[in-house]
Amino acid sequence: MAATADEPRPWEEGSPDERGPDGNEPGSQDPGRSLWRGLISLAILVAMVVGLLLAVPGLHGVADAVSDMKFGWVLVAIGLEILSCVGYVIAFLQVFDRAPLRFGVRVALSELAFGAAVSLGGAGSVAVGAWLLVERGGEPTRVAERSAVLFLLTSAINVITLTLAGLGLFLGILPGQGGPLLSIVPAAVGVGALVFFLALPRFSDRLAADRAPGKARTLLIEIATSIRLTEQVMFSLDWRIIGAIAFLWCDIGVLAACFAAAGVVPPLATIVLAYQIGYLSNLIPVPGNIGILDGSLVGMFVLYGISATLATAATVVYHAIALWIPAMWGTIAFVILRRTRHRPLTLRPPRSERRELRRQRRQSSRKGDRNF
Repeated sequence: MAATADEPRPWEEGSPDERGPDGNEPGSQDPGRSLWRGLISLAILVAMVVGLLLAVPGLHGVADAVSDMKFGWVLVAIGLEILSCVGYVIAFLQVFDRAPLRFGVRVALSELAFGAAVSLGGAGSVAVGAWLLVERGGEPTRVAERSAVLFLLTSAINVITLTLAGLGLFLGILPGQGGPLLSIVPAAVGVGALVFFLALPRFSDRLAADRAPGKARTLLIEIATSIRLTEQVMFSLDWRIIGAIAFLWCDIGVLAACFAAAGVVPPLATIVLAYQIGYLSNLIPVPGNIGILDGSLVGMFVLYGISATLATAATVVYHAIALWIPAMWGTIAFVILRRTRHRPLTLRPPRSERRELRRQRRQSSRKGDRNF
């Protein structure tokens, strides 16, 4: 059933009267202005970085390394960043399974744009997607729950990758430099985070059982529910889990391709660990993390024994690709969403029903072939 602008939407709870005159939740604001301001700030910061590379004598070596990069590897890096974006879209559609395909793709790309251009961090960009879903009729509690699952899913892939890379380097399975501080410590942090979140639902249930109904009890129940739903998504036999994996690993591949373009590729464990630890700077609210992320990544690569000039050149090109592709692609998707926000949406049937419909179509096709 399609929903019109004047009717309650099929995934919404409550009536349109509870919403503002523009169809939004009371007090909500269109984040479009934040996106445009973020893009402008991003362009200014990029121009400043380019100016520094050209003007500061000590950075001329970095500028030369960038200009000498092999263009074919840069194209590979661009292709991998596009695949990373596609991976996130697949992960989004796995979590929001009934969202219309085109609409879901545009919301996912919009989240990537806000994550790149606006200083929101991973959870903040997911919140923008939740705002877009609620605006089109999503029941707020349901949307918040699934948005938390999406954030936890991508975060879990990051933590597992950090753990495996750290253990592999410490045990000598993966080549690379780095003592216990740069190998087993990151792995231990990853294991600790995984154990904590796996135990959290049971702990939350116990706390909730001892509390009277209220906001605290509701929050504890929602935390337990979101983590359990994330476990279901991760361990279900669903090919779409490759989306969350590709979102991370294709982006790591972008960084590796940029090193290849510069002439030297560090060991896999070095790239993965420096990437994962360096991205902790993403918590600092700077548009695009220009300068902050670059400095963190370069510092980590230097600790792992990589030349500072080479690391800086590869990181600068990587960061430019990782920012501008999702920012521009997602901005186009966001503009389309804003222009089509009054069009009706039709939810897809549940996945089990879609499978049954495909099975029936295949059977009908076979019968038609036999009759022919």
